[in-house]
Amino acid sequence: MKRQLAAALLALLAALPAAAREVTDMNGRRVEVPERIDRVFAAAPPLSVLLHALAPDKMVALSFAVAEPGKAFFPPRLLALPVGGGSFGSGAQMNAETVLGLRPDIALAWQNAFADRQKITDAFARTGVPVLFVKLDRLADWPAALRYTGRLLGREQTAEAQARYIEQALARLANFVDAVPEAKRPRVYYAEGPDGLATDCNRSFHTEAIELAGGYNVYRCTQKSIMGMERISLEQVIALDPEVIVTHERNFFAEVRRDPRWQQISAIRSGRVHLVPKWPHNWMDRPPSLMRALGAQWLASVFYPGDFRFARHADTRAFLQLFFAVAPDDAQIDRLFE
Repeated sequence: MKRQLAAALLALLAALPAAAREVTDMNGRRVEVPERIDRVFAAAPPLSVLLHALAPDKMVALSFAVAEPGKAFFPPRLLALPVGGGSFGSGAQMNAETVLGLRPDIALAWQNAFADRQKITDAFARTGVPVLFVKLDRLADWPAALRYTGRLLGREQTAEAQARYIEQALARLANFVDAVPEAKRPRVYYAEGPDGLATDCNRSFHTEAIELAGGYNVYRCTQKSIMGMERISLEQVIALDPEVIVTHERNFFAEVRRDPRWQQISAIRSGRVHLVPKWPHNWMDRPPSLMRALGAQWLASVFYPGDFRFARHADTRAFLQLFFAVAPDDAQIDRLFE
């Protein structure tokens, strides 16, 4: 009889609604969320990176599939998660059925200059999943975002260590770059797309790492859309005549130095074409994330060889240990740059 009563009481408790609390998101919205948050849906790729760094055990989906070379940097649990898509941007797109099937306690949405916050709020209202906006426009936003999410998910200590790293990296870069007159900063072209003829403005978060590292982005304009990748002609690139080209397009990187059409450009003639590492997440862009704290330091060493110190093995390993709890050996780190 006692066992039956105990079982009935447990069933009654399970049927009761979970305790709730009210929090304010980084857009100033007051949102009711469960007292205990165990399952979180990231509604955009930068937030998937944030959760991978801060609370991978609470993720219910990835925003993008992980290619084979990147799998060594992800815990097995994350590799087994479905790709849930996002509320906007490239890649798989979110739908209500997918979100409901993942059973998240909350969702995190990307607050940036291009986000249609009302549209995103309405989309999640249809699922009944509380959505919180996290501000991630620039790398300087990430320390506050980490601390906010750390408090929300009970990961304050980890969040504080990661936030301090980013703040210190930004301060180190600023101290170095501020001492370099703009006229002496290397002229940089960011080559995107299979042919290298898409790029992003100097005021875009897609190219922020270039400016943080003391490069002068030759494509001067204001970002027009969240996706960026504005088309440009080869004639325009030749006229801009960058001294350095950076790209995350491996095929373009492999072919451009042998392409006679590009030989008029200073960066090609001097061999200053650099491939951006992309694991565990792109060090510079797509998605623009906390990886820029590492990527901008590497870029500074590329732009100013011998002047800005970047210990490839030690600095990369320390960053990956702090943010993703992995410690690759020297050979694994070298492969990131191949």
